[in-house]
Amino acid sequence: MATEEHPNKAIGWAAHDTSGHLSPFNFSRRETGEKDVRFKVMYCGICHSDVHMVKNEWGSTVYPVVPGHEIVGIVTQVGSNVRKFKVGDRVGVGYMVESCHSCQSCEDNLENYCSKMVFTYGSKNIDGTITYGGYSDFMVVDEHFVVRIPDNLPLDASAPLLCAGITVYSPLKYYGLDKPGMNIAVVGLGGLGHVAVKFAKAMGLKVTVISTSPNKKKEAIESLLADSFLVSREQDQLLTAVGTMDGIIDTVSAQHALQPLISLLKPNGKLVMVGAPEKPLELPIFPLLMGRKLIGGSAIGGMKETQEMIHFAAKHNITADIEVIPINYVNTAIERLLKADVKYRFVIDVANTLN
Repeated sequence: MATEEHPNKAIGWAAHDTSGHLSPFNFSRRETGEKDVRFKVMYCGICHSDVHMVKNEWGSTVYPVVPGHEIVGIVTQVGSNVRKFKVGDRVGVGYMVESCHSCQSCEDNLENYCSKMVFTYGSKNIDGTITYGGYSDFMVVDEHFVVRIPDNLPLDASAPLLCAGITVYSPLKYYGLDKPGMNIAVVGLGGLGHVAVKFAKAMGLKVTVISTSPNKKKEAIESLLADSFLVSREQDQLLTAVGTMDGIIDTVSAQHALQPLISLLKPNGKLVMVGAPEKPLELPIFPLLMGRKLIGGSAIGGMKETQEMIHFAAKHNITADIEVIPINYVNTAIERLLKADVKYRFVIDVANTLN
């Protein structure tokens, strides 16, 4: 099936039903408008939310869906009014490609919380057409939603920063959990969690990794330089850390208990949820009252903060730990991702493997 709503022919990989199986798909993209940047997609990360979307697990998927919102590439064309980019620049696009530009959130550089924000894929754009993501050969995006990738960051390993990176960087900054010497915990050592550890360590924090998997301890301590490691199923280990955390970044998207995590917080401590479980979690209120503790959430970040995050990553040499794959391996990669069989992010080599 092909869609011809726009003049420029494109090719990508799409899912057509709730099986989530991806296959080659011909579609089209708009002409490069006066404020648009067109770029050749070099790499695209596979985010866990891509899996939710291709299988319609959140109930909002419009098929066919071309996933991908951790997109990096090289600019091939710019519109007449583009001021920030030129042909040949290294660029990236994350979770969104449009917003209203006039609401309070947009004025506050929080386009990610605009009620009219347009997702990079599977969302209705301002012209009424459906957006398609980065599992494709090129993108056309308003320059406001494009970030510059510094030369010292490798394109493939920086792609996941455009979702995973900003998803953990933004709450560390907003909730004041970025002060050197603070004790924070990162729950879950996957695509989000491993990047959270790297950003937190670069900010000078003392970092504890909390995981259900004891076999991740060596990786957490030796490779990611976490200060300590707790197995969430081991009650005696958790007891040693009760009341010691200034904040917790919870990256887990599976069902899990919150009460043990709340108990780890100091008075005035903050538990921030960035994972997205399919079903509601049980929230015990009494432990929040005793210690004036907070539970909050955070979703990606605005464009100004996303560029700030990329510059911070470049300064501190922060990249994701990745496994680069050809696009025809994407269905197997999704199966492996569901089994947590990746360290820690799959990245599709789009430019060299999409025909």
